[in-house]
Amino acid sequence: MSEATILMVGDLVLDVPEIEPLFNASRATLRAADLVVGHVEVPHTLRGTQSVGNVPAPLNDPQRLEPLQGAGFHLATLAGNHIYDQGPLGISDTIDKLRSLGIEPTGAGPNLEAARKPAIAQRNGIRVGVLSYNCVGPRESWASANKAGCAYVHVMTHYEVDYAGPGGPPQIYTFAEPSHLEAMQGDIERLREQADIVIVALHKGLGHTPAVVGAYERQIAKGAIDAGADIVIGHHAHILRGVETYKGKPIFHGLGNFVTVTRALAVEDNASPERLAWAKRRRALFGFEPDPNYPTYPFHPEAKNTMIASCTVTRDGVKDAGFLPCWVKPNGEPEVLGRDARGIEVAAYIEKITQDAGLKANFRWDGDRVVFT
Repeated sequence: MSEATILMVGDLVLDVPEIEPLFNASRATLRAADLVVGHVEVPHTLRGTQSVGNVPAPLNDPQRLEPLQGAGFHLATLAGNHIYDQGPLGISDTIDKLRSLGIEPTGAGPNLEAARKPAIAQRNGIRVGVLSYNCVGPRESWASANKAGCAYVHVMTHYEVDYAGPGGPPQIYTFAEPSHLEAMQGDIERLREQADIVIVALHKGLGHTPAVVGAYERQIAKGAIDAGADIVIGHHAHILRGVETYKGKPIFHGLGNFVTVTRALAVEDNASPERLAWAKRRRALFGFEPDPNYPTYPFHPEAKNTMIASCTVTRDGVKDAGFLPCWVKPNGEPEVLGRDARGIEVAAYIEKITQDAGLKANFRWDGDRVVFT
């Protein structure tokens, strides 16, 4: 029976002039796969209008997307909290540029119907479909019948006082708005009729915080599999999350960063008052200081650990699921590791955060790849 190898990576932020060299240490691995999927985090336009309701990403030249073609990407997910930061033109210019490069996007568009349309590719006789949803807001990023934006699942937060007195420490409960979860499941069921393999990408999770997986994250991921998804991947937190299986299907709760380079979150020489204020507040809010030796990678020190999700599929489903451990170098370039000392350290980190989050998975090495059940 025919097989195909699918590789999937997390956030791609291409916000420096020289992007192509940042794929040097991963290009051969990516290009060897049958299908490569990545998440384009920010809009790429030079003519957008800054939106409100978020700490906006700056204007970013569409030409910076071109190295994705040479690195071997085929499909791009777009549903995220920043994709509407430069308004409708930011979305349309990003989509147009990706398509001109032969990279099919999903998750955003000129209206909600377009944003919920899947990206589909065929490899070795196997049809693979991908859907993309933003689970973290802001509302301004959401598409509607007559507004550009992204596909989304609205997540609600409930605080229950867990102490005998007003203002006491609360228990925090998160869950998907039922009608939104059902709408996502309807999309999956329709895609199931068109594709042999269904991948659902969720922009989710508490940013810059090691290990934690919220209740809504597991609810939505499992809901996707209940509706017919074969693989669920997560991104947004800018730090790795653990993995698990549900009904024999893999869930990668957070793929972390891949090529995620920017100076927009720098505290030094930041010309934007909004981005400077957020850069300072973010460090205090999440309790970390970026490594000063990583000038274009202003993330949690543990975010140097990252991965490439790797699944072998047939027309009947996922044959095996795993990941290639990676390490982000000081210039922001992810390096693919093997079963060497550094690769073993990254794999051990992923196993630890899986256990710390209360997830269950068994890990083993298969060559230079770690597989899990």
